[in-house]
Amino acid sequence: MSDPERDRLSGRLARFAKVGAGLSGAAVSYGANRVFAGDDASARNAKALKAALGNLKGPLMKAAQMFATVPDLLPPEFAKELAELQTNAPAMGWPFVRRRMAAELGADWASRFASFEHEAAAAASLGQVHRATAPDGRALAVKLQYPDMQSAVESDLGQLRALIALLKRMDGSIDPTEMIEEIGDRLREELDYEREAKMMAVYGGFFAGRDDIRTPLPVPELSTRRLLSMTWLDGQGLMAFKGASQETRDRIAALLFEAWWGPMTHIGVIHGDPHLGNYTFGGGEDGAAHLNLLDFGCIRVFPPRFVAGVVRLYRALSEDDRAGQMEAYRSWGFANLTDELVDVLNVWARFIYGPLLDDRVRTVADDTPPGEYGRREAFKVRQALKSVGGVVIPREFVFMDRAAIGLGAAFLHLGARHNWRALFEASLEGFSEDGLAERQKAVLGAAGLS
Repeated sequence: MSDPERDRLSGRLARFAKVGAGLSGAAVSYGANRVFAGDDASARNAKALKAALGNLKGPLMKAAQMFATVPDLLPPEFAKELAELQTNAPAMGWPFVRRRMAAELGADWASRFASFEHEAAAAASLGQVHRATAPDGRALAVKLQYPDMQSAVESDLGQLRALIALLKRMDGSIDPTEMIEEIGDRLREELDYEREAKMMAVYGGFFAGRDDIRTPLPVPELSTRRLLSMTWLDGQGLMAFKGASQETRDRIAALLFEAWWGPMTHIGVIHGDPHLGNYTFGGGEDGAAHLNLLDFGCIRVFPPRFVAGVVRLYRALSEDDRAGQMEAYRSWGFANLTDELVDVLNVWARFIYGPLLDDRVRTVADDTPPGEYGRREAFKVRQALKSVGGVVIPREFVFMDRAAIGLGAAFLHLGARHNWRALFEASLEGFSEDGLAERQKAVLGAAGLS
C-alpha cells in the first residue's frame, strides 16, 4: 500500500515555492531597510525574516530556532526573533485533527478514546499535542504530526544549504556545512514517532527505580509512525520556579544535570533539544519534587569514541595536558589540527567546561544573563578562527554543544548554585569507553534501535 506521506516530488516543489517566496519577501524587506537604514535596521530585518518564516510550519522553522540557540552565529536581534518561532507556533484546527486522526487510526478513531480535547494543549514546528483519556481512564498526551513533513524536510534543507553557502561567503570563520547535514539527519529521525517511542522507553528504563526523574509511557495501540500517544505527566515549567527558594532551584538544577549527563556518560545518548518546554516539575510541598522529561524526538546517539573524547578533554583541560586536548578534538572529528587551532578551540572548551573545572560552589556563569550565555566567548572564538583560516564544525559536535548551551541557560534562569565538578565526577563513576560501548549496544538493541 502506498504511503501518502512519502517524499513526493509535487510536495517538495510546492514547499520549495512557498519557502522561496517567504525568503524572497524577507530579502525585499532587507533591501528596503538597508536603503532607509536607521539605528533599528537590524531589528527590522530580523522581524522581516521572522514574518517570512512564521507562517511556515515544519523543518525550516525548527532549523531557524536551532540556529538561534548557537551563541553569536546570528546577530542578537535575529536570534531573539527566530527563537520565538517555535514557542509561538499556532495550532492547526479541529478539521485537520479529525482528518489526521482518521488517516492514522481509521474512521472509528474517536471510539478508541474515552475523551479527546479539540483544542491543542501545545503546538510546535513539526506537530501538536492534544489531551485525551484512554478507555482505562489514563490521562494521555496525543502528539500528531503535521502533513507532508517528509517532503518539507527535503525541500527546506535544500533552501538552508543555499543560505549556508551565502553565510560562508560572508564569514569564513566557521564552515557549518556538516551542521546542516546533522540537522537534516536529526529532523528525519524526529519525524519517526516509532523511534521516539523507543527512545522514550530507553530513558524510562535508564531512570527506572528513581521516583524523582520520570518519563511518559508510550501507548503502542494508539500510536503510529506519525501519531504518538503517551501518558500525560502533570507539572509546571521551569520558569515557574524562578522565584522559588534557593534550595528548590538548586534541586531542580541537580535533577536536570543528572537527567542530561547520566545517559550521556553511561549509554552515550543526550536529549538534544534544550527547549524549556521539554521538561516540567511536580510533586512535593514546593511542586518540584520530581522532574518530568518530555519529548524524545531529538535524542542524539553518540559513538563511544566521541563520549570518551568528551571525558578526555575534561581531564586534559583539568591537567593542562596539551597532547590530551589535541587527541580529544581529533576524536570529535576536528581536522587539520594545529597548536594555533587548539588554542582557539580551548577558548570555547574552557567556557563550556568552566563550571566543571572549578572545584567550588558557584553559578554556571556569574553575572551573565541567560540570553547572553556564551555570546562573548563565541565572538572571541570567531574572531580568532579568522586568523587561523577557519574550521569545519564536526557534525557530532553540533547537538552536544547546542544542548550544553541550553542546559547552562536553564541553570542561569534558575540562579542555581552547585559544585558542578562534584556533580560531573559523580556521573563519571565507573566510566570507560569499552563499558559504555557494551551498555549502549545492550540497551539500544533491547529497544530495537541497533
